[in-house]
Amino acid sequence: MNNNNFKEFQRPYGLTTGTLATAASLASLKKILNPNENQDFVEVKSPFDEIQVEIESCDLIDENIAKSSAIKYPYNDPDVTVNLAIVSSVELIDNNGSENLINNKNSKKLINNANTKDNIIIEGSSGVGIITKPGLQIPVGKPAINPVPLVMIEENLKNLVPKGKIAKITISAPDGEKVAKKTMNPKLGIIGGISILGTTGIARAMSNKAYKDSLLCQLDIAIAMVGEGIFDKSSLVFVPGNIGENLALKNLDIEKDQIIQMGNYIGFMFEEAKKRGINNFALFGHIGKLVKVAGGIFNTKHSVGDGRREIIATHAGLCGAERETIQAIFNSKTTEEMINILREINIDEEVLNSIASNIKKRCLERFDLDINVILVDMDGNQLNSEI
Repeated sequence: MNNNNFKEFQRPYGLTTGTLATAASLASLKKILNPNENQDFVEVKSPFDEIQVEIESCDLIDENIAKSSAIKYPYNDPDVTVNLAIVSSVELIDNNGSENLINNKNSKKLINNANTKDNIIIEGSSGVGIITKPGLQIPVGKPAINPVPLVMIEENLKNLVPKGKIAKITISAPDGEKVAKKTMNPKLGIIGGISILGTTGIARAMSNKAYKDSLLCQLDIAIAMVGEGIFDKSSLVFVPGNIGENLALKNLDIEKDQIIQMGNYIGFMFEEAKKRGINNFALFGHIGKLVKVAGGIFNTKHSVGDGRREIIATHAGLCGAERETIQAIFNSKTTEEMINILREINIDEEVLNSIASNIKKRCLERFDLDINVILVDMDGNQLNSEI
């Protein structure tokens, strides 16, 4: 089967890993039931609609075992799981044999870590992550296969499983562990691979929403840990991204789980924090990102809003800087250059305190949040006094 054209063609929407896992599972079961039939395509029932999915490979391994794969072809979205293969191995087991399977000492761990319902057992294997932190949709210790994909697999296969049989389904992603390093999974405590996701079965060009959802998982994990008494809500530290997290771990006496990354979506994350009863915390990060908040910019993506030089120049003027200094700041290209100009006339701390104070004021006015603002340079040196 030649897939080169599929890989090059950019569709307006794609298929979720949940749909691909369902399709591969369906193809494997059909192959067991009808060994002589080709399974080039299968039709999957999803919450969105019936979707025809191409099957990359489908092989009968034994009389009651088959293995199939489906590829996540590109669509109009920067999705790190594009071109990833999702594999499903299906084994038909006698129903009375399943009781032996459950009671077998060597199989108890398998069943405990799987998802079982009626005549279906679903487990994760190589490249599918395992949940290690509370607060997500899936319990700790289970494979990272979200509720909707689980239901999709069950609903698409259960009526095809022969009477007296159970279908044991094993989902894997051969390159999942490598790809997962480019996702939020490590931060969320999902180890060893990707998550099998999806709520409708299709993946539209909505990377912002998908990314926001992954950011929100951090808040849910933090709330769960607060509930278990591991730390207080007020000890949380919100940072823009990886650089902020690394600097916070280096300079503050905190653990990773207390750090909430926001990406560029500072306003969104503050709104969601407020909804969850998180009212006071630390805002920690590089001056180049957080200075924008002092100007009321709560989406810090450069193409959305900048204003760094205008904000720093304004606060320099408010702190008594001469016109030449203000002009030099305004003509600078980086915040580091601006800070050095302020240091030359020894008003850097005063200006940065003014900026930090205004960040705090903006957050109080817009979100009713009482935050402690800590502005740092790229080396992690604090630039303002505690406020």
